Amino acid sequence: MGLLEGRKALIMGVANKRSIAWGIASAFAREGCELAFTYAIERLKDNVTDLVATLPDPAKVPVYPCDVTKQSEIDALYLDLGEKWGKLDVLVHCIAFAPIEELKGRFIDMTREGLKLAVEVSAYSLVAITKPALPLFEKAGGGSVMSLSYDAVNKVVPSYNAMAVAKAALETETRYLAADLGPSNVRVNCISAGPLKTIASSAVKGISALRDSVEQRAPLRRNITQEDVGDVAVFLASSLSRCVTGATLYADNGFNLIGAS
Repeated sequence: MGLLEGRKALIMGVANKRSIAWGIASAFAREGCELAFTYAIERLKDNVTDLVATLPDPAKVPVYPCDVTKQSEIDALYLDLGEKWGKLDVLVHCIAFAPIEELKGRFIDMTREGLKLAVEVSAYSLVAITKPALPLFEKAGGGSVMSLSYDAVNKVVPSYNAMAVAKAALETETRYLAADLGPSNVRVNCISAGPLKTIASSAVKGISALRDSVEQRAPLRRNITQEDVGDVAVFLASSLSRCVTGATLYADNGFNLIGAS
């Protein structure tokens, strides 16, 4: 049996096959987890459904539209998922967005509206999607919530700007939600992944040079892969991490340990 046999997981934020979210989904499927997905905008629907078609028994995999800035879409998602599944074991938040102009130039030049949008979509959404999941977690006897961060929270990374603020908020929410939901046996954690070439990272200036630096300087002397992050997510989704909550786990081959040189 797989580590996640009998569990049901909702994965939000798959954009294409290079997404970290898809790496997590693939690892979950390998371990026997039943999956459901969302897509934020119509343009991404075909990407998600095409990937779902590669999974075992794709006809049984629900795919929902869900713009996390619209509470009505979140509510509709959970209403239907509750009717189909009756419970939820794992919630995976891989949602992030900031206007491209808020990721360029100087930090001091970002706009009020741009920062508000980045925080609403990338951080507040964790609260927005976790709260209505609680009745389904309770029916499962508990659950695991996880999201994705990046070490620009602790270090200045050019072209991260507004997203760095949003990720800092996300990590703080992780700790507060863990304290809130622990009595219900719901664990909340965050994975801080090393740099990967994804749609999201393409907006970060110098991502290729950063990956070169990781390969040369990280303690394990290699870059991370989707599969690496997927396996960390399996740990957090499984009973192996039953005593872990409120944590930010670094999946970066130790690069976060290394200072400037």
